[in-house]
Amino acid sequence: MPAPAPGIAPGTLPAGYVRAADLDRFDVAGFFTEHGFIVVTEALGAAEVAELNTDATDICRGKYGTYGGWLGPHDGESDDDVLRRYLCIHHPHKFSPIMYRALAHRVMAKTLTQVIGPDVKCMQSMLFIKAAGKPGQAWHQDEFYIPTRDRSLTGGWIALDDATIDNGCLWVIPGSHKHGVLWPQHQHGDKRFDCAGESWKHPYTDDDAVPVEAPAGSIVFFNGYLLHRSLPNTRTSGYRRCLVNHYMSASSLLPWFGIEGRGHVAQADFRDIVMIAGHDPYAWKGTEDLAKPHVRPSGEGGCGGAGNVAAKASA
Repeated sequence: MPAPAPGIAPGTLPAGYVRAADLDRFDVAGFFTEHGFIVVTEALGAAEVAELNTDATDICRGKYGTYGGWLGPHDGESDDDVLRRYLCIHHPHKFSPIMYRALAHRVMAKTLTQVIGPDVKCMQSMLFIKAAGKPGQAWHQDEFYIPTRDRSLTGGWIALDDATIDNGCLWVIPGSHKHGVLWPQHQHGDKRFDCAGESWKHPYTDDDAVPVEAPAGSIVFFNGYLLHRSLPNTRTSGYRRCLVNHYMSASSLLPWFGIEGRGHVAQADFRDIVMIAGHDPYAWKGTEDLAKPHVRPSGEGGCGGAGNVAAKASA
């Protein structure tokens, strides 16, 4: 299952890649069910990508105010100097209207209703900067961090730069979601990766993985049980920016963090959500402001400081 180089020529899309304009003519649900991922190219236009990248710089500079782990003020620093200080900012949609609007982008919503179902909610956004030289994240499953009772967790990974092998694109193990098993994690000492744990005791090796190169404006969708990782950005300059949002069926409860002391786990339901499509059967519960924007420390690889946060997922 080859991956394309950025700037894919007409008629050369490999298996698992579909242009946004062709979604109605492609068996999105079938491929996603079988392989655990799908890539929709040309989902965002150049202007939309540029707006998100400008907003990413504004967020790092503190345009919307301070947040947990913010490294500013950045007076006198160039944009490049500022961006290099950040690896990931969690929940940027909480203060940025531009990031909030991207949660329910028309192509995002259209694809999600095909792979999840008619009722879709979002519970998390993550803005990755990943400047040249910054680490990736070891093998993991997003459902390890965000447990959905119906296994409907789906990542929507928006490429804000051409994501390539040398700047740290995603790698996936196709079909690895089918086991329905959450593999254990252990701490690693691999400097290629950040501090998050690494999935192990699964029946795969690195040879089973394929790179998911994605031109800017593409969206990579992947199942919450799919084993995936990213390697470091090995370029000498530039970034591999992306906005990663997490979604699930609105018909299912979400026993995520911040729910301690709220009754039996069977009724536990994280209600800091944004509806993306369809109907919310639990709308009568209302919503809460529980998750707060915060920085994941960039580091230079390996483990240190506050890097191991329970809400991590999807490098």
